Amino acid sequence: MRKVVYLSLICSILNITLLFGQKELKTDTLNFVFEGKKLSGYIDVPKNTEPVGIVIIVPGHGKTSFNKKFWYYDSLYKNFGELGLATFRYDKTGCGDSQGKYNHEQSVYNSAKEIISAINELKRRDIPGSDKIGLWGISRAGYICPLVIQEYPSIAFWISVSGTDGLNSYPYKLKSDLVFAGLTEAKAKLFVSEYLQQKALIENGGTYKEYVDLKLKQAFRKNEFFMSYMNIDREFPKSLYDDYQRSLKVTYKRDKESNIRILVSDFDKILNEVKCPVLAIMGEKDFIVDWKKTLLLYNKTIGAKNKDILTVKTFPNGNHSLLKCKTGAPNERLESMEFCDGYIDSMTIWLKHVLDK
Repeated sequence: MRKVVYLSLICSILNITLLFGQKELKTDTLNFVFEGKKLSGYIDVPKNTEPVGIVIIVPGHGKTSFNKKFWYYDSLYKNFGELGLATFRYDKTGCGDSQGKYNHEQSVYNSAKEIISAINELKRRDIPGSDKIGLWGISRAGYICPLVIQEYPSIAFWISVSGTDGLNSYPYKLKSDLVFAGLTEAKAKLFVSEYLQQKALIENGGTYKEYVDLKLKQAFRKNEFFMSYMNIDREFPKSLYDDYQRSLKVTYKRDKESNIRILVSDFDKILNEVKCPVLAIMGEKDFIVDWKKTLLLYNKTIGAKNKDILTVKTFPNGNHSLLKCKTGAPNERLESMEFCDGYIDSMTIWLKHVLDK
C-alpha cells in the first residue's frame, strides 16, 4: 500500500514539474545519407545543458512528417528533454524533406539499417550525448529495435510501445476487426486460420486440386460476411489459379504452426541477446498487435535471464497509440486525443532510474 501511495506521489510531483518546469529545447537539422539518398533528420537538445544521452525515435508503419509539429511526438521530446536527453528523429525515404521514393513495403531489416546509419552519423559527428544512445519505438519498431540492438549491443535502453513478436500482426488485426463487427471470438479465429491456410497452400505451390479440396472443408466460405469483407471471389477457375500462382514472388516464409508471415527470423534468439534495460508499454485495447503474446515472448526472452532489465506497464483503457479509448478499434471516434493517465510518467520515472544507474 505504501508503495502505491509513494508512486502516486511521484507521479503528482512529475505532473507539476512537466507543467511548470519544462526546459526549452533547441531544434537543429541533422541529415544523413542512406543508400545514396539524403534523409532529413532533426535533433532536439535541451538549451544550456549538455545532453546526457540521445533518444532515437523509431516510428511505426506509414509515412512520416517530422518536419512538421505534432503534439504526439512533441510531448515525448519535451519530457525527454526534461531529463537532459536529446531526441533525434528523421523522415523516411520519400517523406518530408527526405530524398527518394517512399516504399510502404520496406523490410524491417532495411529499416534497421537506416537506424544504424543514423547512429553512425551521430557518432561520426561526435554529437553530444551520442555516447549513450537509446531507442523509443512504437508498433513496427518492435521488429526493428531488436535488430538494431543486435548490431549495436551498446544501445543504452529501449522503450517498446505496442511492440510486436516476430510475425506479421495483420492476422491479429483482422481477427480483432471481425470480432468488433459481430463475429464470435472462436469463429473469427477459425476463419482467419482457414484463410491463412489457403494462402500458404497457394504460395507453397499447391495444386489446383488441393485448393479445391481445401475449399470444401473451409467454414469461412459459407459465411457471407467474411467472404464479402475479404472480397473473396467464389469462382476461381484453374486458369486464373495457375496465372496467379505463377505471378507470385514470395520472398518470405510462414510460421509452420500458424501460417503467419515471418517478418524477423529467429526473433526469440535475437530478443535473448538484448542486454540493455527495456520498458515494454502496452494498451490492453490494442486492435493492431497481440499485446499479450508480445509480453509473453518478452518475459520468456528478455526477462528470463535477468528480470531486472525488463519492466512492463499496461494500460486497461489504452489503444495501439496509448490514447484513452473505449473499444480500441481503429475507426473509434475518440472523445479527445489524450494519452492514457500515467503513460508519460511511466517513461519518465523509468528513464530517471535507468539514467541514474
